[in-house]
Amino acid sequence: MGKGDRKTAKGKRYNASYGNARSHGTRAAAGAAAPVAKKTVAKPAAVKKAVAKKTVAKAG
Repeated sequence: MGKGDRKTAKGKRYNASYGNARSHGTRAAAGAAAPVAKKTVAKPAAVKKAVAKKTVAKAG
C-alpha cells in the first residue's frame, strides 16, 4: 500500500486524483457552516518539577 495504490489517500495524492479515499468537502456545506468560536478555558500555569540529580560517590 503505497504511492501506486489508487485506493488509498497516499496513492490519490501521488496520482493527483480525488475519490472516496481523498474526497473534497462540498463547497456549499463548507461555506454555510461558519466556524464556531470555541470557548477557551484558562489553564493553570505549568509548574516545572526540579529533577533530582543522582550523586556518584567517588572511590578512593
